[in-house]
Amino acid sequence: EFFSRIDEEIYAVLYSSEPSRPNVPENVMVGLEVLKAGFGWSDAELYENYCFNLQVRYALGYDRLGDGDFAIRTLYYFRERLSKHYLESGVNLLEQAFEKTTDAQILDLQVRTGMQRMDSTQIASNILNASRLQLLVEAIQRTYRILSEADQNRLVESFAPYIKATAGHYTYRVKGKEAVQEHLQLVGAVIFHMLAELKAAYAGEKAYQVLERIFAENFNLVEGSVGPKENQELASGSLQSVDDLEASYRTKGNTHYKGYVANLTETCDPENNLQLITKVQVAPNSTDDSQLLAEALPNLQERTDLDTLMTDGGFGGKASDVALEGQPVKLIQTAIRGPKPDPHKFHLSDFDIQFDQQDTPTDITCPFGQNVPITPARTSGLQARFNPEICVACPFRQEKRCRAKPQKRNPYYLLAFTLKQVQAAQRRKEFLEHREHGQNLRAAVEATVRSIKHPFRAGKLPVRGQFRVSCLVIASAIHVNVRRIWRYHTDQVLFSLFSAAPNIFFTTHCILYA
Repeated sequence: EFFSRIDEEIYAVLYSSEPSRPNVPENVMVGLEVLKAGFGWSDAELYENYCFNLQVRYALGYDRLGDGDFAIRTLYYFRERLSKHYLESGVNLLEQAFEKTTDAQILDLQVRTGMQRMDSTQIASNILNASRLQLLVEAIQRTYRILSEADQNRLVESFAPYIKATAGHYTYRVKGKEAVQEHLQLVGAVIFHMLAELKAAYAGEKAYQVLERIFAENFNLVEGSVGPKENQELASGSLQSVDDLEASYRTKGNTHYKGYVANLTETCDPENNLQLITKVQVAPNSTDDSQLLAEALPNLQERTDLDTLMTDGGFGGKASDVALEGQPVKLIQTAIRGPKPDPHKFHLSDFDIQFDQQDTPTDITCPFGQNVPITPARTSGLQARFNPEICVACPFRQEKRCRAKPQKRNPYYLLAFTLKQVQAAQRRKEFLEHREHGQNLRAAVEATVRSIKHPFRAGKLPVRGQFRVSCLVIASAIHVNVRRIWRYHTDQVLFSLFSAAPNIFFTTHCILYA
């Protein structure tokens, strides 16, 4: 269901245009990546299973041991080519393979794609959970290694305190918050001096650029004086590891994460006997869920018949509102961001707002049934003015539940709001209608998230960098889809057998007693 559908032509860009061919078929290379992610194997375990496990070889198109053997270095070269192509073009060929094969599976298996659900999860890359001081010392040590022998000797006094032992040993001896701040101050001054001394000769080196970045993120420079930033001043996208420059920091609830966020989308139509993952995204974990939705929407609309998207409360926001504006896609959230509204007061979602063809709010109807036009406010935002003669007779006004209030110079009852509040009100209305329906189709996506992360202990992947993390998560999603299709076909066969069983029993009974 996957191996035979892989289009090897898309990988032609990785190789020479001269008449030639790769040492190993590309579908075998991609298949190995899927098996590695699906079973959580190391490269050594993957290669051993490829060489000696007939089930693995059969899944990759070989029925005998020895056929198609290759050195494991070939797999490393393949990954290197994928990575280089991604850096040059921004195109992940493994993601293309996933989407093309999934589209073909959806078409052949007649999976309805109108209703889909989306959820995100935290993914950790294979990096050390280091402190600020440890990161700074590690960056200094790596800068020292790239220097020429002459420069090492010239700057030996500056580097000496930081190259005697590992960064971990250096920070282990620093105890207490005051001591850490003192060392941060000293390290900042040393790095500032190093950057000035080495810029002319080493500005193009990666280690120097990392040192420059970590200095800018961790220190303030005021009139030539260097001072460490407070922890709360650090941006979430600041460097978390010198080995993974794209990983970011995020606090979710009471838990702290360093790494990436994986965003998954799958079908959820109740009439489907089979649900498939349709989209996988990986980004630094400081990326907002609403931004991930906005980025995924055009691709999902192009590839599927998406008309209803179900998410949790995290996906509502400015980016998703802008992306969904004017689109024939209905967003249903199972929760809403922000504080709960006062139950004794009407929320803007209790008013019925009408829109024109450009999704601009034009009229509003209050809970008492009075309909008035929406007009621009004097400075910013929107407003609606309700007739006081009708409002006086309104029981909700007497109960002090209505948001509209009379003005000092104008007897009309004024309701002021912004376009952002209108969008939030529409999301809340959809949420309340969905909750009253009683069926939460979004909830099952949590199991999909768990199945994607299951091969990786504690959700920590054995790779670093956004591209490699993306490839592993995509490969795991492919494996999940294949398992689902296999179970679907198995259930179909078993259903056919059990459906035919009564007829078989009746025929046998007649023959025996004829």
